[in-house]
Amino acid sequence: MILDAKDVHKSYTVAGSRTDVLRGVSVLLSAGESLALMGESGSGKSTLLHLVAGLDVPDHGKIMVETQNIAVPSDTARAELRRSLVGIIFQQFNLIPSLRVDANIAFQAQLAGRYDAQWCAILAKRMGLSDHLSKYPEALSGGQQQRVAIARALAAKPALILADEPTGNLDEDTAQTVLNLLLEITRETDTALLMVTHSAKHAGALDRQLTLRSGAIN
Repeated sequence: MILDAKDVHKSYTVAGSRTDVLRGVSVLLSAGESLALMGESGSGKSTLLHLVAGLDVPDHGKIMVETQNIAVPSDTARAELRRSLVGIIFQQFNLIPSLRVDANIAFQAQLAGRYDAQWCAILAKRMGLSDHLSKYPEALSGGQQQRVAIARALAAKPALILADEPTGNLDEDTAQTVLNLLLEITRETDTALLMVTHSAKHAGALDRQLTLRSGAIN
């Protein structure tokens, strides 16, 4: 099992008012499996993704990635686990504008101490980026930038990919192409994929679908 999140609770207090964002959510995800997380805005999708990424900690419950508890109190410990176990793909690409495409792809793997030049070259080729490696992000289309972001997330060979609306800023044809590439490579490499999406069509391409409503699995 790659992801074992059990009975996860998370609340926030703003101006003295408490909001329960997640109420006992449990998610299991195995190697090579893809899961679409759906739900209306405010249902807790992004909060759950942030907790699984170790960007925040739950109030209650456990979150195991492989054999590691990523819900530890220490920010430093969570950051180390995130670098070694998790790859994150954002809707806004979040590429480093001052780095060329090849350096952007290698960036996360180098931070994790798992840089493999041959694997990065394979990813670039699979993503159709081999002719763009010396360019900077601003010279690329939105679809190309998202392919760079996907290659960067996969470069460190993580156990789990977390994708937050990865095709949200792309036109439908480009979005489908990018999603197909992501699914192909995660399945081939036995990487688990947890993806937040509002698109029923894109969710249907994944192995399973879960819907969050008011912080609970529907």
